Amino acid sequence: MYKRTLFGIIVGLLLLTAGCAVFNQSGQPSSSPTNEEIQGQVSATQSVFAAPRESAADGVVGQTAPGGAGQPPVPNAVVALPTATALGTATAPAAGATPLPQTQTPQDMFFEDYGVNPFLDTADDHLSTFAMDVDTASYTLTRSYLVNHSQLPPADAIRPEEFINYFKMDYPSPEGADAFAIQLDAAPSPFGFDGHYLLRVGIQGRYIAPEDRTPALLIFVIDVSGSMDREDRLETVKDSLEILVGELREDDRVGIVVYSNQSRAVLEPTPASEKDTILAAVNALQPEGSTNVEDGLRLGYQMAQANRREGTLTRVIVLSDGVANVGSTGPDAILKTVRDGVQDGITLSTIGFGMGNYNDVLMEQLANDGNGNYYYVDTLREARRVFIYNLTGTLQVIAYDAKVQVDFNPEVTDRYRLIGYENRAIADQDFRNDTVDAGEVGAGHSITALYELALEDGTPEGVVATAYIRYKDADTGEIVERSQDITVADLLPDMNEASPDFRLLAAAAEFSELLRESYWAQDGNYVDVLNLAAPLADEMPGNEDVAEFIELIRLAGRYVDSGG
Repeated sequence: MYKRTLFGIIVGLLLLTAGCAVFNQSGQPSSSPTNEEIQGQVSATQSVFAAPRESAADGVVGQTAPGGAGQPPVPNAVVALPTATALGTATAPAAGATPLPQTQTPQDMFFEDYGVNPFLDTADDHLSTFAMDVDTASYTLTRSYLVNHSQLPPADAIRPEEFINYFKMDYPSPEGADAFAIQLDAAPSPFGFDGHYLLRVGIQGRYIAPEDRTPALLIFVIDVSGSMDREDRLETVKDSLEILVGELREDDRVGIVVYSNQSRAVLEPTPASEKDTILAAVNALQPEGSTNVEDGLRLGYQMAQANRREGTLTRVIVLSDGVANVGSTGPDAILKTVRDGVQDGITLSTIGFGMGNYNDVLMEQLANDGNGNYYYVDTLREARRVFIYNLTGTLQVIAYDAKVQVDFNPEVTDRYRLIGYENRAIADQDFRNDTVDAGEVGAGHSITALYELALEDGTPEGVVATAYIRYKDADTGEIVERSQDITVADLLPDMNEASPDFRLLAAAAEFSELLRESYWAQDGNYVDVLNLAAPLADEMPGNEDVAEFIELIRLAGRYVDSGG
């Protein structure tokens, strides 16, 4: 465990303000501040506060203070890893085995550094506000790096909330007509500072049976550029759409637009009952030309506008291996098209495939601005997850502009830190400003946020925090606000007494913090994460997501150990 220092707090603030990659007029990300520039800020802070950076504990490899001034690699840091089992097509080597061979690093992968949330003293700021988020692309992208490319993902690719929200939670369902129910629980944190707690804010969306959802018009905008000419790209898109078509109802309709140098319609909206017609159009797709997503979206939205009907969900879904060439007018024009579509009731989701020439930043932004979801499909199993198990939740929105605000009681809680959600932050004063764009949540989705916190000295009693949610009900259009308290008496005495799913999320959060080289996990290691997660395989038998997660921890540990 590591001790909190004033320097640590200042460094956390530096992390929050570190430069991010942004788009210039060409649609390419401009450069972030260099490591040397950021390290200069850190060095200046060190000299002012005369607080030397604490040394990394055994097992930390490449964990750094902001700017990359980390400790040198620790040989054989990850030891005694349990024997691995098969994970997709890859197998993690047992401890002491030869590391998996390195594959070529994916090129032109565009990610953005959103910084890392600092600890905040409740005396200075007792409110934490953010938009709800149910995206999962960061987790599946990480899985692809570890399994398919035998290497650690870039730190900028990691968004902890998408690791946490990848796992389905069994929170209590809302009662009556409410869209959401709130559950709060907390236990001593298994990682990080001594004497700190991990607070879970769990939110469960109302379930809607597939047969009860609203009929949908789905316009697929498919990238058929030359880079899609690989088995894990266009062929996976075809297989995924075949899975989806099998799940649609007869009153759904499907249209298909493809784009390369230019776009064209290959299927006008067709009833899902005509499966052979739809699949024939899908199977005829062939890779060609370069990538002009702007033209594809333009035509896709035209098709959606011309065919939308009252009482029908209208969604554009982009399937692509990336968006390197966004057309002649840049990303702002694309995002305006997407935002204008939302005003007309047309939502947008993005689904990524493959690696190389891949723009995670724009794919996420398109989905955010389109009131939709961002997924990354690396296996057919993930395709089934998106297109079968999550289909109703993806299509049937139950709440718009959904926000969370957690109010920490300064008389009880001394400090807190939100894990992740850096690019979902909302100004505290805008929580009840219903013109501010926030998150959209589909039927049956669960949302989780984790906080690290410390109580005031002594044995305080009373409310630790109150979680508020506020949203626009998709059915009634009314603004709804709900809240839930957690008190000192509710705090569990030990993380081992927490539910298995709580411990799973604690492990997922720390795993993501290690991968993104968070300052707050600089003394962490994959062995401790594995020790928390491994017993869950027996406690949650048959849960493929848990078994797979444990294997990913093993893989990451091995690649750190080998310098991969």
